[in-house]
Amino acid sequence: MALIVEKFGGTSVATVDRIKAVADIVIAARKQGHQVVVVLSAMAGETDRLIELAGQVAKNPDSRELDVLLSTGEQVTIALLSMVLQEHDYPAVSYTGGQVHILTDNVHNKARIIDIEAVRVKKDLADNKIVVIAGFQGIDENGNITTLGRGGTDTTAVAMAVALNADECRIYTDVDGVYTADPRIVPGARRMDKIAYEEMLELASLGAKVLQIRSVEFANKYKVPLRVLSSFEEGPGTLITDEDEEMERALIAGIAHNLDEAKLTLRGVPDRPGIAGAILNPIAEADIEVDMIVQNVGVDHLTDFTFTVHRNDFGKARALLEKTARKLDAKEVLADDRIVKISVVGVGMRSHAGIASKMFSALAGEGINIQMISTSEIKISVVVDEKYLELGVRTLHSAFGLEGDDNIIDDAAG
Repeated sequence: MALIVEKFGGTSVATVDRIKAVADIVIAARKQGHQVVVVLSAMAGETDRLIELAGQVAKNPDSRELDVLLSTGEQVTIALLSMVLQEHDYPAVSYTGGQVHILTDNVHNKARIIDIEAVRVKKDLADNKIVVIAGFQGIDENGNITTLGRGGTDTTAVAMAVALNADECRIYTDVDGVYTADPRIVPGARRMDKIAYEEMLELASLGAKVLQIRSVEFANKYKVPLRVLSSFEEGPGTLITDEDEEMERALIAGIAHNLDEAKLTLRGVPDRPGIAGAILNPIAEADIEVDMIVQNVGVDHLTDFTFTVHRNDFGKARALLEKTARKLDAKEVLADDRIVKISVVGVGMRSHAGIASKMFSALAGEGINIQMISTSEIKISVVVDEKYLELGVRTLHSAFGLEGDDNIIDDAAG
């Protein structure tokens, strides 16, 4: 008998009929002889509705009270699913995050999980019950309700799988797995049977929306097998697990893109030690995250400094940079919020040269100019003009043979 944690997102529980369909999936797992713990999101759109309600009564809602409000969304779905399961004669019990004692830090609206007691859950499982838990929420050491931020139900599910030493954590969404690229952009994109934790971490951080990055970090740290499946159609999904020999044969796992970035350049700043800190310190103090950074080689004791930020922070970062420009007597500030980051990801990069040149040549062949480049051990990212998003993703998907077998490493040749 395996212990399975099943997570269902907002679209999977958007209506009563959808909740009944989720119950069918849970019952099917029970009929296979598994113990089942279910972690649920609020109904699709419910969290946004609650945030809107808060905005109608307060200009800047208190973060503690906002968490009290937002946590109610999941209570609806866990209670309804438990009722449906009971109607089918399956003993089920629902719990909020606080009742399970999911202990978090005290950072409201974006708390992090510290520990899970799960004593009640283990007792219920021993009594052959299906346990249904509210995702996205917990309590701090003072008993205050906290929420984990957008996508936090994924993290709750993986954390529960760790606490219970589950055999597998299944993330049910509105897609049937992880694809080599966004199928809406690349019709020929393939669903992957397997992908390594590291590759999924990179894809999630680079714009893939299938899983919240913190949930993948949790799974990687504690080696919990993750499987992404569709709650709307049957299928094997995509298994996210440790890298193995078979998976190493894939040169590139997938292509990710991110439309949420904007680029800022400070031209003609003095080329001297400490200039990078002088430029970025005000940005960091404003709690604005910087992604890619490029500093040009100095000429005549001057240099250009370019970095990217999230588009939501673009206006604020631009205003701060203009102040810095005046202090440093820089020539000008250039700003562009019409860019996109496109990335290729794959553990095969570790042992094979020529990936970057192939990527750059493919883009150049389509007349796509690269504005910035960033690399790590298993990924290469480029910033290009937003108008080249679809062409760039399709070009790279084709260049690396992700539609077929051209992406398979020939060990004999290597």
